Amino acid sequence: MTQRNPVNPEAKVLSHKEIYRGIVVGLDVDTIQLPSGRTAIREIVHHPGGVVAIPVLGDGRLVLIRQFRYPLQKYILELPAGKLDMDLTPLETVAREIEEETGYRAGTITHEISFCTSPGIIDEVIHLFIARDLEPTPHSREEGEHISVEAYSLEDCLNMVRSGEIADAKTIVGILWFRLKLETY
Repeated sequence: MTQRNPVNPEAKVLSHKEIYRGIVVGLDVDTIQLPSGRTAIREIVHHPGGVVAIPVLGDGRLVLIRQFRYPLQKYILELPAGKLDMDLTPLETVAREIEEETGYRAGTITHEISFCTSPGIIDEVIHLFIARDLEPTPHSREEGEHISVEAYSLEDCLNMVRSGEIADAKTIVGILWFRLKLETY
């Protein structure tokens, strides 16, 4: 990845160092000069971005997956999601992820919002979609994806957010967004 011009024209990049480039993420360290004249270090994790889907069954239940997450060393309950693929649009990526992870094909997918995950340290943006008109289809999970598919009412999902059973940020954003959408209709 290349160095970007700072959005804040008052901050000047004094030095830029690429520390790591991996399969998914990269890490840069910049030394910047603040408007006050003082210097500061900024560590930036680069990520291609991702998608998250709120698959809604005909009866209104939301489809979630329980997936083993290696960094946490445990299974967590989350909405289906995935990393953006350079060759696919966010819409194409989310459609693929829904099928791969849940075994459903969505007849209708609408983009809702895009949000930053942790803008103080990472440039990742996640695109949130609602998927409806779900039809069963064979899933095609990637090697190493240990997933079970579960469906819950919105109220059950909200209770799991309250209790901490759902702790994944993109899933919490998705569930709360879906609740807000229902309140506006």
